[in-house]
Amino acid sequence: MNPAAPHRSTDGTSSPAAPGDALVVGVDYGTLSGRAVVVRVSDGQVLGSAVHAYPHAVMERALTAGPAAAAGSPVALPPDWALQVPADYVEVLKVAVPEALRQAQAEHGVRADQVVGIGTDFTACTMVPTTGDGTPLAELPDLADRPHAYVKLWKHHAAQPHADRINALAHERGEPWIARYGGLISSEWEFAKGLQLLEEDPEVYGRTRHWVEAADWIVWQLCGDYVRNACTAGYKGILQDGVYPSRDFLAALDPGFAGFVDDKLAHPIGPLGGLAGTLTAEAAAWTGLPEGIAVAVGNVDAHVTAPAAGAVEPGQMVAIMGTSTCHVMNGDVLREVPGMCGVVDGGIVDGLWGYEAGQSGVGDIFGWFVEHGVPGSYHAEAAARGISTHELLTELAAAQAVGQHGLVALDWHSGNRSVLVDHELSGLVLGQTLATRAEDVYRALLEATAFGTRVIVEAFRDAGVPVTELIVAGGLLKNQLLMQIYADVTRLPLSTIATDQGPALGSAIHAAVAAGAYPDVRSAAAVMGKVNRAVHTPDEDRARAYDRLFAEYSLLHDHFGRGGNDVMRRLRAMRREALAPAAGSAATPAGAPDLVGTESR
Repeated sequence: MNPAAPHRSTDGTSSPAAPGDALVVGVDYGTLSGRAVVVRVSDGQVLGSAVHAYPHAVMERALTAGPAAAAGSPVALPPDWALQVPADYVEVLKVAVPEALRQAQAEHGVRADQVVGIGTDFTACTMVPTTGDGTPLAELPDLADRPHAYVKLWKHHAAQPHADRINALAHERGEPWIARYGGLISSEWEFAKGLQLLEEDPEVYGRTRHWVEAADWIVWQLCGDYVRNACTAGYKGILQDGVYPSRDFLAALDPGFAGFVDDKLAHPIGPLGGLAGTLTAEAAAWTGLPEGIAVAVGNVDAHVTAPAAGAVEPGQMVAIMGTSTCHVMNGDVLREVPGMCGVVDGGIVDGLWGYEAGQSGVGDIFGWFVEHGVPGSYHAEAAARGISTHELLTELAAAQAVGQHGLVALDWHSGNRSVLVDHELSGLVLGQTLATRAEDVYRALLEATAFGTRVIVEAFRDAGVPVTELIVAGGLLKNQLLMQIYADVTRLPLSTIATDQGPALGSAIHAAVAAGAYPDVRSAAAVMGKVNRAVHTPDEDRARAYDRLFAEYSLLHDHFGRGGNDVMRRLRAMRREALAPAAGSAATPAGAPDLVGTESR
């Protein structure tokens, strides 16, 4: 199948859809909601979109699902847990996809039978324990009040002690794969979360037949076939050169973990943009799409965004900025970058090495500060002016010169993903006085996240994988002050994706390839991708001032993050100990080891 020629009017805008236009659907599963888009194959134009919030959101303090919750006595969760309900993901297919299709029909006159494929992306690493037929264990009545039976969201960080043990053993044994992950694997990933499951709830572990990335589970629901995608397998599942960590390695961690790969994880791998299967009758009824259309192999929200942003060549780093930030980039050489989340052959597009790094908290940090650290007078002024408190603080912060607030912050409120790979670290703001105001702290937090990105950029540069362009996608690109700060801090031209539907558009691009409309992702991205080049460029005076602030950030980064003072770890251990009597027993079944309240190192 070939895409129809792009429909362009004389002023360069897209014309209404024609009756013969092929369409694809992209579905982006985020942290709090799922977004569906209907996209024209010939030019990447989004014709309809809809968002559906997960009814159970993120369960961090207690299970809001299950019999105990229904009875008014929800099971409490220990610190650093983040769970979700798998049925919420299916609800996105039942609500957002039909609504996006209805919008496209109403506004552009398209028909459902013009849709030739559907693609999806997901946060990662987000894990679903299932039975042999893909039923989530949380849906089994006798396990519905067991926290370990639920989906462990990407930001579930309670497996840090298990990640520490995996890393220590890998270095002790000289495992070759550890270098492909910058020397450290994360508590967010498949093996650490799997080891936590084994050691804290052996019964649920024993009943887990498949340990499935949510990216693959949702594809399984669409087409009826379980296909493991190459992206999460490589970045989150320690699959390098076709091999997982050995059975001997796993047994050395815990004898009961020896069969983890063979019994629960290993599965046939599907290439990105590949065909996982075709839409089942049941899924067609959910979505309103034609039965039998192509279903693309699953993917990760960050990696799928790169083609949507036109970033398919070496040196183009895409920062997908939302609650957290994921940095992905293609390279034509294989290098070991300290603290990177991984490098995978073809991890973004075929023929290039795909690199990943990231920051665990970005938008989450700004949101936390606005909710918990801003005086009521600011909220009242924003409301009176009809703007958000974020907009008010940005306006006030933008009036400042670099360094005027006298502060420097560490952006570790949700731990550090790159380059330290340590979720025991915590946030810090240094330099506060009685003259410090909310806008000062707000700007310092904006700058801290930019400094964190600069650390990542410099780590890649120093390892021989230079970054030549920073392309931003995600909701935070709307903050013009933040974007200019990033350009000034990194001294890079900053481009922006020319759509607010980046990951969903990326999934639609992969759906077009799976449906045969394009031969590969790179060629589809050339037509369907959207980017505005060099929207922000560095200002030399501000950049020099930021060099001075970055030097102070770097001193704090290394002091608190590289062993100069482990106070952050000690404080978190004290917090867990204090909370353990209230929450630890609720999430740990009788007879299982209680790791809540123990130090990670």
